[in-house]
Amino acid sequence: MARMRTRPDRCPGVVHPWPADDGGLVRIRVPGGRVPITALRALAAVAEEYGDGRVRVTGRANLQLRAMPLAPSGLLDEAALAALEATGLLPSRAHDRVRNVLVSPQTGLAGGRADLRPVLAALDALLLADPALADLPGRFLFTLDDGRGDLADKHLDLGLVALDDATAQLRVGSAWGEVVALTDAPAALAALARAFLDARGTGPEAPWHVPELERPLVAAAPPAPGAAVATGPLPLGPVAGGRHVAVPDDGLDLTTIAAWAAPTVIVTPWQGVLVPEPESPRKGA
Repeated sequence: MARMRTRPDRCPGVVHPWPADDGGLVRIRVPGGRVPITALRALAAVAEEYGDGRVRVTGRANLQLRAMPLAPSGLLDEAALAALEATGLLPSRAHDRVRNVLVSPQTGLAGGRADLRPVLAALDALLLADPALADLPGRFLFTLDDGRGDLADKHLDLGLVALDDATAQLRVGSAWGEVVALTDAPAALAALARAFLDARGTGPEAPWHVPELERPLVAAAPPAPGAAVATGPLPLGPVAGGRHVAVPDDGLDLTTIAAWAAPTVIVTPWQGVLVPEPESPRKGA
């Protein structure tokens, strides 16, 4: 459904913080919510040194810092920006706001029809490698559902639902797209993102989302058997593959984060962090 916009998207990032009353609000995109624990600890240290000492999570499984110092230009203070880059969580200033990718948090840990971690990595690499895709709006969202249906209510722009461990059906706005091999899915999604940019045009009234385009990007297809699956959010507490920890509204501090032993944690779109359970040592190791 087309919607008339009157201004460009101003969704904050790192390079383009939001000037809040307490200082700069910085949002760090974390594709799939997956964060190396060393990077998260480093981010918490940056928050302690430059901000209010807390790391918050967003409804798109990203991270957020508040009270960050701003230069007279309104941009982030250069020392603070350099400290954030040193965490490894900002691989491209140009693509700061476009790596919005939700993935089923338990994928590759427990359940699901497919391990979507390779799909996530390939899609993120394609986003970072394409200068044109840096022009995607900051609210444009990719969703990769591994077939358990946990992201059914999150589909907005482009994405997929795994049908088995080798195939998936694409989501294009609110419609269903073609069935593709999982290995081909990242390139298919990147191509659709470029098609969206071509179709949206430029200027302050340009659409932010696929459903806002005047014409569909692709001809709608019926959902494949098993594609239209929907479940609720991941519950808090012990879950298959780990523990889903609630994050309070005022975020996490360095002490809390430092207590997590997993090499990688997964920020979830339900105000939580999934801390994977430690891998059992192999016999003979």
